[in-house]
Amino acid sequence: MTANPFKILVLADSRAFHTERYVAELTRQGCDVFLASLEDGEMPHYRLKARGPIAKLHYLLGGTEVREVIDEFRPDVINPHFASGYGFMAALAGARKLAPVVMHLWGSDILIVPGKSIFHKRKIVYALAQADYVLADSQYLMDTAEQVLPVKNKAIIPWGMEKEYLKLHRAEYKLSRPLKIIVPRRHEKIYNNFFPVKALAPLINAGDIELTFPDFGSLAGHFLVNARNLVGEKIKVYPQMSRGEYLRFISGFDVYLSSALSDSSPASMIEAMGLGLVPIAADIPGVREWLNGDSGFLYELHNEEQLRGIIAGLLENHDGLAEMRQANLEKVKTQALYEDNVAATIALMRGLADGKKA
Repeated sequence: MTANPFKILVLADSRAFHTERYVAELTRQGCDVFLASLEDGEMPHYRLKARGPIAKLHYLLGGTEVREVIDEFRPDVINPHFASGYGFMAALAGARKLAPVVMHLWGSDILIVPGKSIFHKRKIVYALAQADYVLADSQYLMDTAEQVLPVKNKAIIPWGMEKEYLKLHRAEYKLSRPLKIIVPRRHEKIYNNFFPVKALAPLINAGDIELTFPDFGSLAGHFLVNARNLVGEKIKVYPQMSRGEYLRFISGFDVYLSSALSDSSPASMIEAMGLGLVPIAADIPGVREWLNGDSGFLYELHNEEQLRGIIAGLLENHDGLAEMRQANLEKVKTQALYEDNVAATIALMRGLADGKKA
């Protein structure tokens, strides 16, 4: 820590795991972080007032309070997350007049929100226009943002995986029998979790594979009823865990599987690659920067036969795909170490702050 630590005002959802992890790492690396949030999460934060009865208008009406927070904290950099929410709020507050604004894009923020209405699209345009620098976790996400508005100052920085958990990478690559498959996305419509149950039900019922899902998400109850109609009690579930517990848990699986309908740079898949799991995902633009024929398996979205064929091939494979899994580990080490990527973010922010002061 220096006598005058670098001050960052983070505007983000205090309930989100990404926010908690990000703020903790900024702090660990010596920054003085002040988190302000409309949401009432458990992590320490300043609770912005929810103004008016309609949640969607809270960002529109909260600009004045954000300006007051900026005046009080006097940050070196203002760091809103989610363009249509806190990015829009920071823009309304005139934040960039007081300190550089470095805005983080999140997946659904750019991939889904602009298509909701012309009002939603204009919010994104305004937020992008009022940011000094824009960060995305994938080139696909940045390219999609630039279809809304060209971005002059930008960087691609994945979320990544903490170095300490690389020690959990599998010591040997022999595949289990039955094959142990984890589908770690929460039960929401966008993650399409029932699809792999339908596609793989014959293999589940035959005892060739075990499929494990989280037990949380808004559609969890609906999912379990439908899944058990197909395969009975053979579907396995796990509860919410701490980060360390979760990564230790999934390190015991053979295969990571995602059937998401939309994604940016899937953090869960990057973690699985770092742990030595074989990654399999539906072929959508957001995963292609990490997954191809050399690093895992892609299948056509909604193609049950193709997914079954990939899994059947793994059941016949006895070499454990060692070369591929080792290469995935090296890619994570070079491109997606969380501490390094947060350090790069801080360095970028410091450069902007120094330029503002000069």
